[in-house]
Amino acid sequence: MRRFVRVVACALALSGIAHAQTKPVGPPPPGPYPTKPARVIVGYAPGGPNDIIARAYALRLSDAFGQPFVVENRAGAAGNLAAEAVAKSAPDGYTLLQSSTSTDAVNPWLYTKLSFDPVRDLETVTYVASGNSALAVRADLPAKNVRELIALAKQSPGKLTYASSGTGSSLHLAGELFKRMARVDIVHVPYKGAAPAMTDLVSGQVDMSFAPVANVVPLARAGKLRLLGLTGEKRSAFAPGTPTISESGLPGFDVWTSYSMMVRAGTPGPVVARLHAELTRIAKTEELRGQLAGIGIDPETSASPAAARAQRERELEKWGKLVREIGLKAE
Repeated sequence: MRRFVRVVACALALSGIAHAQTKPVGPPPPGPYPTKPARVIVGYAPGGPNDIIARAYALRLSDAFGQPFVVENRAGAAGNLAAEAVAKSAPDGYTLLQSSTSTDAVNPWLYTKLSFDPVRDLETVTYVASGNSALAVRADLPAKNVRELIALAKQSPGKLTYASSGTGSSLHLAGELFKRMARVDIVHVPYKGAAPAMTDLVSGQVDMSFAPVANVVPLARAGKLRLLGLTGEKRSAFAPGTPTISESGLPGFDVWTSYSMMVRAGTPGPVVARLHAELTRIAKTEELRGQLAGIGIDPETSASPAAARAQRERELEKWGKLVREIGLKAE
């Protein structure tokens, strides 16, 4: 009997060894992160809000992780050049995208011939900020408020030009929504970022612009352009006393810009979670809040990576509806 028990036990042990040897083994858990320098790619020119936000967070990520997070500007194509670089990078968390509404939720509807899929290939770690924008005109344009600007545009259809930070950006869509709601014909002039658009507005190369409020207010105070209204539904502490466009002649007009940090889809969950946790911690610091308040931006993070994905889905639905209604297409 004892011999029989020993034989059965041996057989079971051998069976267990065989099962362990044939059982599929999943990928090993990721090692410590980060162990080398990382890049934060920005799809717009230096000096604009995307660039400032990226550098503010990257500096603090470097301090927190003890590894450099280096900001790299790849301006052009409404952020698509930067997004493509991240979408085709290794899914390891060492290449991040400082993104905004255009890349997150507009470009997937606007561009149909990209070499990557912005929804499938990019994952949102967290939203990091939101900001109001402004409508400004060149200083010598004979329009003192939004109603007068609409009247002027109707008197000269196709004559007035408006600048934005790029085709497909939220500021471009602000202009197109303005055209649609005001029923005016104004001509879009895209730039590779908000800063160069402001330069040409001040010099009179364009008539008006939808731009970050922080780019507009100092120039308006210096008399180099005229601030007519804010694009968001709410007023901004950065521009006290400035009415919204909705209050000034176009009820219901409401365009905000959201900013996010993204990685290549497929990045290990623990890496995404670590980045999310650190970005959330940074966003709550008084130092960062004060720095971004100086450019009219509010730090704002998602509760979790899953919440960020859900927020992006809502943004996709919102902007997709607008793009379809306006009939925008880009190549």
